[in-house]
Amino acid sequence: MLMRHTKILVLGGSGFVGSRLIAQLVADGRRVIVPSRRYDRVKHLSVLPTVEVAIGDISQPAFLNSLVQRADAVINLVGVLHSRRGGGPTGYGPQFAAAHVELPKRVVAACVAGGVTRLLHMSALAAAADAPSMYLRSKAAGEAVVLGAPTLQATVFQPSVIFGEGDAFLNLFAGLQRWFPILPLGGAQARFQPIYVEDVARAFVHALDRQETFGKTYELAGPRVYTLRELVQLAGRYTGHARPVLGLPDGLARLQAMALEFAPGGPVMSRDNLDSMRVDNVARGPIAPELDVTPASLDAIAPLYLGAAGEHSRFGDYRAHRSR
Repeated sequence: MLMRHTKILVLGGSGFVGSRLIAQLVADGRRVIVPSRRYDRVKHLSVLPTVEVAIGDISQPAFLNSLVQRADAVINLVGVLHSRRGGGPTGYGPQFAAAHVELPKRVVAACVAGGVTRLLHMSALAAAADAPSMYLRSKAAGEAVVLGAPTLQATVFQPSVIFGEGDAFLNLFAGLQRWFPILPLGGAQARFQPIYVEDVARAFVHALDRQETFGKTYELAGPRVYTLRELVQLAGRYTGHARPVLGLPDGLARLQAMALEFAPGGPVMSRDNLDSMRVDNVARGPIAPELDVTPASLDAIAPLYLGAAGEHSRFGDYRAHRSR
């Protein structure tokens, strides 16, 4: 059954997934509110005909509440990839706790206070309370907050690693292979099922009005499983800079990750990323039919943008395009 939501608040809308999602919402005739602390992060969205930009800090309850009161549905895409270490076996680290646990609490409270019942929330594939990484445990805690709110019609999405033009994954490894003759790689045998960014956005748009998606959690993954080694090799091949990939044993992989946590401009890889790769990032089955998404193949899409970028890609591209 369909029930039309017409004005959507998108949190985290300036990022890699958010920009695609907002474009699809606009094409579907929706009005969209997208907040940001900095106008330069959302100016590319302000030209879309039904997008309203709001400058402010969503960590401030008064600002968040004012936005929610003007919407009839909320989509939360906010997430971070790195955090300082947290204490205890379930410690999330402060950045993970703020983005993945505390913000969802504020979003739920704002929805309840504003009478908004529809909430779509971005989590991550393999999120679990007993997961080996802070990232995955904090994502699971955020899911519990969203799905545990009795007055909300919530839907949670758990994508595998997301690829597409400007991604922070394949572009990172493509850039590294431009500059280094050999690529030492921790977690080389970790398994992923990458999904195209437009397919992730499409799943959100298709679920928005469908009552059969209320209260459910959906895995989002592409048609093929790859090891990390295979993905790195593909990124090198598509950009014309294929390098030998040297899989590292666990001890050396953790040393490498620890060093990369202190890379100029912010972490490139972390020990927590390695911990996440201890569990397969693979879906248990195909995308649910009610989402009406037939996932595109990485082998068909990635060469189109990585190949075009091969002559000018830079290691810094990773930082320029980093989002979730």
